[in-house]
Amino acid sequence: MNNSYSRIPSDIFPAGVCELTVTYKRRCEKRRKVHRSEDIVNFAKEFLYPDGTLEYSELFFVMFLDRSHHVFAYKLLRQGGMTGTVVDPRLLFQTALLCHATEIVLLHNHPSGSIQPSEADKILTKKISDAGKLLEITVLDHVILTTDGYYSFSDEGLV
Repeated sequence: MNNSYSRIPSDIFPAGVCELTVTYKRRCEKRRKVHRSEDIVNFAKEFLYPDGTLEYSELFFVMFLDRSHHVFAYKLLRQGGMTGTVVDPRLLFQTALLCHATEIVLLHNHPSGSIQPSEADKILTKKISDAGKLLEITVLDHVILTTDGYYSFSDEGLV
């Protein structure tokens, strides 16, 4: 990603305002395709949650995909504590828009081992899904991982 800045003087910012220019080039030749929640879980265990991290603290990731369900990027949005974390949907969609994602997958773990989504998980999923519809970015799934299993909002018809 190349960044270049130009300074534009203004009354509000006498020293100038920086304009950020971003260019993109996807370097990956071979990308992983996810079709089902099992594919998402396998990807997460391989790339996002190394051994021992599922039970340590809550990590909230977003995977960025193209229309063909190919994963081209992922990002750790937030690391929380043992009982939760707070995710700002604006930061999630800022990244999704900048990388031209057309689909996203939400993932987080429950260190407690409970695969059941909390009420906060359900509210956040709905909020992000509704915002995605407005921006034409589809939320394919929200997966909660534990060492013993997973919960898929998509499999349960909640996305």
